[in-house]
Amino acid sequence: MTTINKPNVTIKGVKDGLVFLLNDQCEFQELLSELKHKLEHTHQQILSGPIIHVQIKLGTRLISPQERQEIQDILKSRGNLIVQSIESEVEEEASKSGKNVKVLKGMVRSGQTINHHGNLLFIGDVNPGGSLVCTGDIWIMGSLRGMAHAGSEGNEEAVIAASHLRPTQLRIADCISRPPDEWGIDEAFMEFAYLEKGSMQINKITHLYKIRPGAMEFKGV
Repeated sequence: MTTINKPNVTIKGVKDGLVFLLNDQCEFQELLSELKHKLEHTHQQILSGPIIHVQIKLGTRLISPQERQEIQDILKSRGNLIVQSIESEVEEEASKSGKNVKVLKGMVRSGQTINHHGNLLFIGDVNPGGSLVCTGDIWIMGSLRGMAHAGSEGNEEAVIAASHLRPTQLRIADCISRPPDEWGIDEAFMEFAYLEKGSMQINKITHLYKIRPGAMEFKGV
């Protein structure tokens, strides 16, 4: 049986320009490599000529501000491509939820702690020694290399998700995990942590809808 691999970059024409659909399950560097290749080699004909407006669709991928800039720089190198938007389904859902989610941007440095009552979408990195503590879910568009505690008032349905999950400690409700030793893996990209029968589990963000169907709705906690 022949296996057909899903392309990392799919380009579609729309009324106002082009839409770039980016695979949300591959490694980020693989994504950038294919994007460069298509711009420079396989799609030169449709990407040349007058100004073209481009929308970038990330699916469920969470990216850091630096990774967002890398995508923009590659597209801007063409000269005639104008990036109108870079959209993540996770960020869109957070925006729709209004008061039920807090959106913060920046960096959490060693010794700093951010506390929030509710759900938190953090755009940036959490460095070793830094902490995020929330009563609801924690979503990080960047690297989590410090500590994250979701469901801090006992909500065992809370989740912790990050573009790059390499924390010193994860906590959900009263359950503590000290990865990566307990996970058996060295690196985790586009993953989320959740509780199942009182035990911390790690899975791909693309499986979130099956495991926590209501998580993306950002309901009050």
